Amino acid sequence: MNIQEVLTQKVKEAVLSIYSIELPTVEFQPTRKDFEGDVTVVVFPILRFVKGNPAQIGEQIGSYLKENVAEVENFNVVKGFLNIVISDAFYFNFFNAIKDTENYGSIAAVDANAVMVEYSSPNTNKPLHLGHIRNNLLGYSVAEIIKASGKKVYKTQIINDRGIHICKSMLAWKLFGNGETPESTGLKGDKLVGNYYVKFDKEYKAQIAELIAAGTDAKEAEKQAPILVEAQEMLRKWEAGDAEVVALWKKMNQWVYKGFEVTYKNLGVDFDTYYYESETYLLGKNIVDEGLEKGVFFRKEDGSVWIDLSDEGLDEKIVLRADGTAVYMTQDIGTAIQRVKDHPDVNGMVYTVGNEQDYHFNVLFLILKKLGFTWAEQLYHLSYGMVDLPSGKMKSREGTVVDADDLMKDMTATAASISEELGKLEGYSDTEKEELYRIIGLGALKYYILKVDPKKRILFNPEESVEFQGNTGPFIQYTYARIQSILRKSDFDYSVAVDGNELQEKEKELLKQMQMFPSVIQNAAQNYSPALVANYTYDLVKEFNSFYQNVPILPEEDLQKKIFRVQLSKKVGEIIKSAFALLGIEVPERM
Repeated sequence: MNIQEVLTQKVKEAVLSIYSIELPTVEFQPTRKDFEGDVTVVVFPILRFVKGNPAQIGEQIGSYLKENVAEVENFNVVKGFLNIVISDAFYFNFFNAIKDTENYGSIAAVDANAVMVEYSSPNTNKPLHLGHIRNNLLGYSVAEIIKASGKKVYKTQIINDRGIHICKSMLAWKLFGNGETPESTGLKGDKLVGNYYVKFDKEYKAQIAELIAAGTDAKEAEKQAPILVEAQEMLRKWEAGDAEVVALWKKMNQWVYKGFEVTYKNLGVDFDTYYYESETYLLGKNIVDEGLEKGVFFRKEDGSVWIDLSDEGLDEKIVLRADGTAVYMTQDIGTAIQRVKDHPDVNGMVYTVGNEQDYHFNVLFLILKKLGFTWAEQLYHLSYGMVDLPSGKMKSREGTVVDADDLMKDMTATAASISEELGKLEGYSDTEKEELYRIIGLGALKYYILKVDPKKRILFNPEESVEFQGNTGPFIQYTYARIQSILRKSDFDYSVAVDGNELQEKEKELLKQMQMFPSVIQNAAQNYSPALVANYTYDLVKEFNSFYQNVPILPEEDLQKKIFRVQLSKKVGEIIKSAFALLGIEVPERM
């Protein structure tokens, strides 16, 4: 139990004892540096329940705490702020309780209900790009954070492996590919298929230009371009189960899947289950029939089926076309239901999808609630903003996307360049250097993206992300490596128990920061925000570096103090490693 949890109980107890009033909440803030104290109770919110002078109320509560709470050593009141001094003994007891604790901050699954987190969900007509990187990093990290908060988690994705966009790549390869394969070209399968998606678009535009030059209206030219007509025919054949088209589809999709797996491995993300749109796009149609019987949906004169969400501030939404074919909403309804059938312990889902789909998920969640599914109350759209580059917006059809594999290679190269400039790699083999550059480069990329609130748009600057100073991944990794260096240089047994000493101010500040880690994990899980973990880690590292610069560790002559400070450093390193693992980031032992 951290000090705020202790004080919350005791402040409520004080108010009940003094004023005979039950206080629902207690508001805290860090004590300002120019006042004595470790934690501050904000008295002003209490005035809603207890009438009187805030300074006097603060004095009365402070006196009660000092008399009745062993951890409270002293207090002072500045206007409406009750500053509380916590005893050193409390922090020593806290540290001794966590010193040898593995996975401090995380708890094993305590909830029988599971959460399914969906992320990535790519199309099989192109490689993963920078936007997919943000999606994957967010989804993976949120899944790990929810797991650390005490829930069972399934990581999943739905692969968009059907539709006209897939047929465009297939047709372009059939027309212009001359039988080339990933093996014959040396290209990853997803890159090879992506090249043909770009090729289709170029050919399509050329045909449109020819038709317009021959006198066809521009809009008609877009519809009549022979290559588009042929792609549409290929889609019809696929839906009809044409053997030749289905065989080509399977072959090219397998190329892409193999390519994706390489990217996922290099990015450090994984999945427990996979769903494929080709297997789910007909799901949901039977649910529409049930919804019609329940009065959730209604049928229009043309035979199409809709839902009216105007009472919820939205509008009417189609769920089945007049010809009986499904729309994306129908498919998503069916897929959600299927996932719960496949995993009966799932009682909530997180969809990691860009903010352009906010409306879609509002509608989806409302429909599932109206259909009576209790787990629909626990659905969350992890909506995130676009990632921009200094060079501008990416366009898949024009081949101007920032390829995920290329970006990871570039980040490794950037890390290598900056590391070599700093010149601290004496004694490293070439293999060790390459591994270090990979860890630093990927850590820089992941941290730069995850430290930002998911809803915010990001301008990604690769060079800035690899800086070794400031709020960056490499700065935090360097601090971890510095701690490992301290441990290697500690040529004495620092595992022994230490008697409680008077704490230095910097030691106390560091312990206060460490104590927050479990609540940060819980808060990050509740808010689906890796940024809370990332920025906590940066604050912890800043606190450690201030401690390191102001308090002697290995030069300390008092053995008890020296042992305690090495133990303290070791635990900070473990917390950094644990926090970064929740972000999917590795830490190097040397740097």
